[in-house]
Amino acid sequence: MVRNEISIRIYYEDTDMSGIVYHANYLKFFERGRTEAFRQTGLGHADLLEMTPPLAFAARRISVEYIKPARIDDLLTVTSTVTEARGARMVFRQEIHKGDDLLATADVLIACITLEGRPARLPGQVIDYYEAQFAGGGD
Repeated sequence: MVRNEISIRIYYEDTDMSGIVYHANYLKFFERGRTEAFRQTGLGHADLLEMTPPLAFAARRISVEYIKPARIDDLLTVTSTVTEARGARMVFRQEIHKGDDLLATADVLIACITLEGRPARLPGQVIDYYEAQFAGGGD
């Protein structure tokens, strides 16, 4: 498994009128985590668009469990663990923590697609990166 962590501060714009993070914003936090996890392969989303044919990622399935609320000014850690990368898909297990407290989890299936929406194999650089990490027990 390959793991990446990022920090996110909760701002007023992330919350509802009670100062608690609005549930849909967790999806944005998870997206940022996946983007950074993908970036560690050496390719970013802009690089995918420069490929022939241009490629993108689309969430195919997301299952979220909300455990505890995050609140305004909290500093959170988003952990993204790639558990599978093969063919046209990547599978992530993601968690959001505030210190030692687990606030939310997500299981996410991502599809690599052409800009026309057709499945496309993950770029070789991505597969090579994850195969090396999985073989070496990389973290």
